[in-house]
Parts: sequence; structure tokens; C-alpha cells
Amino acid sequence: MATFLYKLGRLAFRRRHFVALIWVALLTLAGVGAASAPAPGTTSFSIPGTEAQKAFDLLEQRFPGASADGGTGRIVFKAPEGEKMTDADNKAIVAKTTKELSDGSEVVSVTDPFTTNAVSEDGTVAYTSVKYDVPGMELADTTRDALEAAGDDARAAGLTVDIGGDALQAAAEPGAAGEIVGLALAAVVLVITLGSLVAAGLPLLTAIIGVGIGVSTITALANALDLGDTTSTLALMIGLAVGIDYALFIVSRYRGELADGRDREEAAGRATGTAGSAVVFAGLTVVIALAGLAVVNVPMLTKMGLAAAGTVVVAVLIALTMIPALLGYAGRTIRPAGEKRTSRKKKSEKSDNAEKPQAAAKAGLGTRWAHFVIRRPAAVLLLGVVGLGAIAVPVTQLELGLPDEGSQPTSTTQRRAYDLLSEGFGPGFNGPLMIVVDAEKSDDPKAAVATVTDGIKGLKDVVTVTPAAFNKAGDTATITVIPNSKPSSAQTEDLVHAIRDEGAGIKADTGAEVLVTGTTAMNIDFSQKLNDALIPYLGLVVGLAFLLLIVVFRSILVPLKAALGFLLSVLAALGAVVAVFQWGWLGGLLGVEETGPIMSMMPIFMVGVVFGLAMDYEVFLVTRMREAYVHGETPAQAIVTGFRHSSRVVAAAAVIMMAVFGGFITSSEQMIKMIGFGLAIAVFFDAFVVRMAIVPAVLALLGKKAWWLPKWLDRALPNVDVEGEGLKALDSRNSDSDPDNYRELVRA
Repeated sequence: MATFLYKLGRLAFRRRHFVALIWVALLTLAGVGAASAPAPGTTSFSIPGTEAQKAFDLLEQRFPGASADGGTGRIVFKAPEGEKMTDADNKAIVAKTTKELSDGSEVVSVTDPFTTNAVSEDGTVAYTSVKYDVPGMELADTTRDALEAAGDDARAAGLTVDIGGDALQAAAEPGAAGEIVGLALAAVVLVITLGSLVAAGLPLLTAIIGVGIGVSTITALANALDLGDTTSTLALMIGLAVGIDYALFIVSRYRGELADGRDREEAAGRATGTAGSAVVFAGLTVVIALAGLAVVNVPMLTKMGLAAAGTVVVAVLIALTMIPALLGYAGRTIRPAGEKRTSRKKKSEKSDNAEKPQAAAKAGLGTRWAHFVIRRPAAVLLLGVVGLGAIAVPVTQLELGLPDEGSQPTSTTQRRAYDLLSEGFGPGFNGPLMIVVDAEKSDDPKAAVATVTDGIKGLKDVVTVTPAAFNKAGDTATITVIPNSKPSSAQTEDLVHAIRDEGAGIKADTGAEVLVTGTTAMNIDFSQKLNDALIPYLGLVVGLAFLLLIVVFRSILVPLKAALGFLLSVLAALGAVVAVFQWGWLGGLLGVEETGPIMSMMPIFMVGVVFGLAMDYEVFLVTRMREAYVHGETPAQAIVTGFRHSSRVVAAAAVIMMAVFGGFITSSEQMIKMIGFGLAIAVFFDAFVVRMAIVPAVLALLGKKAWWLPKWLDRALPNVDVEGEGLKALDSRNSDSDPDNYRELVRA
């Protein structure tokens, strides 16, 4: 591996014009494809194998033309103080509004609140429901604009009017200002770490190119592959973070090779062969974790994972090829590690170049910390484990769900409409349940449906049960149930399960099958499906990565320690997410206006993404320790050497990732905000507590046992040579046979 990447790095350095041209051409091609691609259509949300999805599919079959998947809008009216919606003037205003909405080209139906009993008991609040023939995300802009403008006349007449429903769904904006701040912080960290604007600019440039290719490709394929907006957001988030980090590790190693006296082409080859090997295996762990989301069998999640994994692959390829090419262009503007920039005494600085960095590094913070951990490994290990364990305690109170309009900021009309409905009719009106009764196999369908209706009326937490609506064939009926609790509450979930339990008995007696669907039931089933898939997914991802790390480190205990440390950091990060977004701690500081259940995909999503990123730091830090150990140092010396060479760069990489992820906290979308915070805090825990404290403490306690591997397994495993051992012989052979190997190719 190291020898191949060494040759690749030198080739890219020499043929830099060709390499740069290829990547610019790919970026241009992807950009043209994105610009010319048709606008994305509906981004269908399906959950195969769930009861809610089965009911939804049955509706499509038994109620053709009813647009079961069509978008919905809801206009909520509130009368001025001292008036009622049933007053003649207010009724006339509502009638005019519903008439204007009915004229829309994509509108299937508009209800009259005064004939559908959609007026509150005190008469102050009423609502109109609008049904469309296409999904909410597929509505034409003119249709959405018409819905938003529908209440203008009513507002002018003095009514309070707010609008909700999935018809107003729009693309989630990740927060452009936050992204810019994140990139600015990343640039500052890169300048401090690499010592020059040119060196700092290379990782930023390559990361932006990689993300540009990845996101543009996703945009170009969005319509054909039914990719949602969140897919691009995740690819952008992950691609920026790993793209900057992978390039940073290679550029940093390049400066170290220059400091050892190697010419620039050779240094580029060495950096690609050693740090590049770590990049390849770190990237593989991220790809495994993201692509593994396919085992959950939720199409949306699978597409998100595969798209982000593809962006990571692009980031790895750019780091291995474009970075060496750009190093060739940079020439002497990128200085060896530790070299001072003063113009005085340049000759003496050049002769002492190989010695000064090491002398400075020995007194560095990373080295001092490594010595401290080696002296007190048990105390450091105990403090790290107990600290993260305490932060993880809130996980025991974790409540899962999907965000609804009640979690929107109070400044949005969707949130105000949600609150008005809750005020006038009760919170359950924001999440009605749809009961589908399949009576095809029943001897008396109407009697079976009546039995279902009576059974549901007797259940706890039920406010309203509407009369059944049959299809033309008379073998299927729909019933709407209004719960007494809000959609995301545990009481509503209990009601869904109670209806399903009731339906099991009815099927045995009448032959009619009772299915519960609707947005609320779909969210409940989605959360359950993710919970059921978490353990198999964790086993698959951790198992594959464990095998991969055994090959990389040629050890059993080091990968085991890596996996356990990851679990600890993920639990602590989830605990922090619960404390902020469910309990409200520091919510005001982060712009969390409404607490509630944690997004149901958050645990499995964080397991996938954070595991890949956590293994990045494990590979970069411990590979350098393994390299020192293989080259003859004692286990304790290897730990210090690994920290001396890698701790500063790993810390910088972690700060950069935190800055990139933290930028997404500024999003107005609760889901994006939660993901950004969760990933940022997880990176902090994993990099600075697990990898910087717990890992060296465990290695110090284990000593030589940390690198133990059964002889039979050692013989069976392929030798990937991550440490670059094969470069010694290659270097010696090249220096004897090729006098141009150490020729300086780039002049200042």
C-alpha cells in the first residue's frame, strides 16, 4: 500500500498539470450536469415492512384518484377579540378564501369549516383543509404562493390567519452564514497548524473542489434517483469535514518530510505513502459506516448514506492525487516543519532544519501530555471514562420521534398555526390518525367497520372518531381518529398500539384487517424500525471496521479498544443531545425554541457517521505510534513519538471538523441543527477525551500486549504496510539507480 501510494504521489507531483486538469474537468462536468438537470420531483418517503406503509399502499390501490400521497394545507382562522368565527362577516371572509383556493390547478378539495364541524367550541377558531393531487414537495411554486397568500384578505379584515401542512415544506437551509463562519475558523486553524497561508489554502481548496463534485453530482442525479435536500446537506457536511482533514494530514506529513532533508518530490511521495495510507483506511471506515445505513432498509436513509460515502471517496482520491500536484505548484512557499520565516540567518536555519523541529517538539504540549499520561495512566483512564459516563446519563431518558410543526420556530406561520389548532381544538388535531379497514375478506364489511368504530371510541385518549368513508367497491373504509395528545407524545404512541391491538381481535372475529397510518403513525413506525435496526447495524459496521483495523494495526486489543472508546463517545454525545434538545439545557444559547423528542434517526445516524470519523483519529494517531514501535521503540516511547508527530495535527483536524459541523447549528431547521450539534460534540468527546486521553492511557497500561497478534493470524493477514516499511528499501534502491530522485523539480 505505502509503496504504491508513494509512486502515485510522486507521479502526481511530476504530472501536476495533468492531474489538476482532470479534477477541474470533473468539477466542470458535475457543475454542468447539476445546472442542466431537471428540477427534482417528489422525494417519496417510504418505510417498507411497516403497517403504516402497508395501509398507505392499500389506499393507493383501493381509492384510485384520491391522491393518498397528495400534499395538504391547513388555514387556521382566529376571530378578533369579542367576535366569533360564526359571525356573518367572518363567515363571508372564510367563504371567499375557500373559493379562491378551490380555483387552484393542483387542488383536489377545500373543506368548509362550517359544514365539517371545524369550528372550536367557543367559536373563536376555525380551520380549512386543502388537499392537493401531488405531494407537498412537488407542488408548483405558484400553488404554494397561492396558499401562502390565501389569508391576506382575511388578515386585512382583522382575522388572525396562519397556515400549516406539508404543502409549505421547502428545502432545509443549513445556514449559509454558519457555514462561512465554520470555514473561516477552519482556515484560521490551518494557518496556525501549517504555518503559511499557501499551505493552509491547499486543504480548503481541495475540500471545496471535492464537495463541489460530490454535491453537484447529487444535484444532477436528484430527479432520476429521487434524492432529497437532506442528502446534499449530509454530503456537504461530511465532505467538507473529511476533505479538509485528509488533506491536512498529508500536507503536515509533507512538511515533516521536508524537515528531514528530503527534496520536494520525494517528500510528496513519502507523505502520500505514509499519511496517505492512513487516509485510505480512515476513509474506508467512514465509507463502511455510511454505506452500512442500507441495512436499515429505509430508502431515504440508504440514499443519504451512499451519497455521503461517495463524497468521502472523492475526498480520499483528491487528497491522494491533487494534494501532491498542488504541492508541486506551491514550491518553496510551503516550508519545512519548524522552519522560521525570518529572512536573517537563512543558511544556518537551513543546515539546522532537521534538528530544530525535533527539539521544539520535545517541549511541545503533545509530548508533555503524553509523558503525563504514561506516568498516571490509571488516573487518566478513570477520569475519562467516568466523565464521559456522567455526560451519557441523559441517554437513559431518551425519547425518540420525528419533528413536526410544533418543533418549528415560533416565528414561522406553521408553528403559529399548530399553536392555534391546539388552543382551539386540542393538541391531537395536529396529528390525526387514519384507520384503514380492509374488509374484503369479511362477510359483512359494514358491520365489521362499525365494530372497529365502536371499539376505537372506547379506547383511552380518543377525542373524536369520524364516520367511516367507504370506497366504491364497499370493501375498504377509512376512519379518522383525533387523539387527546400531541403527535409526538408517548400517549399518542400508546393509542396507536392500542388501536392495533384492538384490530387484532377484530380480525379474528370478522376477518377485517385494521391498519393505522397517517403522518403520526408513520413517524412511530419509522422510529421503531430504526430502533430494531440499531443493534444489527452496529454489529455490522463495528465488525467490519474491527477486521479492517486488525489489518491496519496487526493487533487484536488496539481495534477492540478503538471500538469501545467509540461507543463511549457516542453515548456521551447522545446524552448531550438529550440534555439540549429534549431537556432544554443551553437551548437558548443554541437557538432551540422548542424541546421535544429526539429525532428518531439520530442514534443510528450518529453511530454511522461518528464511528467513521472516530476511526479517522484512531488511525492517524495510533498509526504513527505503530510506526515508531515497528521501528524499534519501546511501547512507552512509541506513545510519545506518536503524540509528538500527530497530536497537534489531530487536534487541529478535530477543531476543523467541529467548526464545520458547528456551522450547521445556525440552521432554522431543527433536524439540521440537531445533527450539527450532535456531530460537533461527538467529535470533541472522541478526539480530545477518547483518542487523546483514554487511548494513550490504555496503551500505556497494556505495554507490549497492545500489539499482540496470534502468529497464525499474522501469517493469514495481508501486509498492507501502513507504516511505510517498504519505502526504506525502495528509497535505497532509487537513490543508487536514479540520480534524479532527489532533484528539486520546483524552483521558487
